[in-house]
Amino acid sequence: MMAFLLASCGKDRIFVDGEGGVEPKSGPRFVFDDTTIPKLSVSVAENEWNRLLELYDEDSHNHTYVNCYAVTLEREDVTLRTENAGLRLRGQTSRRRPEGREGQRHSASNPQWHHVHFGLHFRKFNEDGNLAGVRRINLKYAKEDPSYVREHFCFEMLREYGVWTAPMTSWCRLSLQVGNTPPANFGVYLMMESIDKQYVRQRPQFGSEWGYLWKCGWGSNLRDTDDWRFHLDDNSSDTYAYELKSDDTADFAPAKAQLKDFIKKLNTLKGADFYNWIQAHCDVDLLLKMYAANVALGHWDDYWNDMNNFYLYFNSRDLQNYKVYMLPYDYDNTLGTSHYCGVQNDSGRHNPYRWGLDECVFISKILEVTDFRNIYTGYLRELSNENNPYTGRLQSASRILQWQSALRPYVANDTGEDMEIKDRPASWGNHPEYRLIEDNSNNWFRVKAQSIQSYLP
Repeated sequence: MMAFLLASCGKDRIFVDGEGGVEPKSGPRFVFDDTTIPKLSVSVAENEWNRLLELYDEDSHNHTYVNCYAVTLEREDVTLRTENAGLRLRGQTSRRRPEGREGQRHSASNPQWHHVHFGLHFRKFNEDGNLAGVRRINLKYAKEDPSYVREHFCFEMLREYGVWTAPMTSWCRLSLQVGNTPPANFGVYLMMESIDKQYVRQRPQFGSEWGYLWKCGWGSNLRDTDDWRFHLDDNSSDTYAYELKSDDTADFAPAKAQLKDFIKKLNTLKGADFYNWIQAHCDVDLLLKMYAANVALGHWDDYWNDMNNFYLYFNSRDLQNYKVYMLPYDYDNTLGTSHYCGVQNDSGRHNPYRWGLDECVFISKILEVTDFRNIYTGYLRELSNENNPYTGRLQSASRILQWQSALRPYVANDTGEDMEIKDRPASWGNHPEYRLIEDNSNNWFRVKAQSIQSYLP
């Protein structure tokens, strides 16, 4: 593997892909450091950008990468650069065209930019590409989150609380240059660690990096095992309940057999047999800690309530001998951005023991076991204490204000969208009264803590 090479000395140090034994500040923790707001510059040839626009017009949900000839990350006195990276559009309902209207090509004189979610894959066209060892980054704009902080707050909270499966996140100032057009300022974007093979390798707590990773989308209730629900992720725009993240087609049959066997046992085992089996095949304590946090964060667009937005990682390829982990994912609709969905219509006040659908047995069936329910209750009690450092009202407001103060100078951007930080939930939510900073009866953290406490035994 090629290491970063120190290309220049002095205050401004530039690290590029190349041979050499010099190691800079490196690794995911350097890239995903939220104490400063780095500049991330993406440079794309005009013909490649036009291809990205054409691909969107042909199939708005395509997963095809185009080549961007350079990506540069500037943080304080360090500049990281990689070349020939892959760039694609991301998102489900949030997919948009990044420039102009259907059929239009790039306009050098009058570009009409739009905020969109991007994916960067540094090894798509360069087998040694990386930024400080990071191979992929997902870039998300603050889609309908006027606070600009919801998703980062949630993932940061999960990690600090001990949910080590949470991906790393931080912000950047995104600059996009197409051809010879002056770079466009896209404003503040959230950089997110991609959940992939490298994500697994970065976490030795899994016990093995040689297992199977599944992305679970809408309909993944972990009850139904119809063959059409399972698919090998082939980068097409088609979506399935369970998509295996693997480049090897030979992995699909044994991985599907393992997941189906897990689903069958999850639904059919009872009593002591279920208790012993789930203890042996799942880190139940970690799962319950994550779910207590989900409730405290108001994450309704999840497995339990919406059969959506999670990953599963099986840490062994053995059909019977493995541990399975549920991985947290997609936390933008949280912290008071509430919606009618599943069994609830108020994510601030809904019963934490009936948070979602009974058919989502991976959590509802576990909570039927007294020992497990008591563990869950303990975490809820901890997170509903207003003095806790994770979701406590004053502590949370302090962190949010500090982040917003750092972000505010960079929010204005050339798209003309999302130009102001406000203490509001998404405009489409059904509880527009919730606030994160204002200390009144509509303060999200106050409402949530009081609500959880009202349901505790």
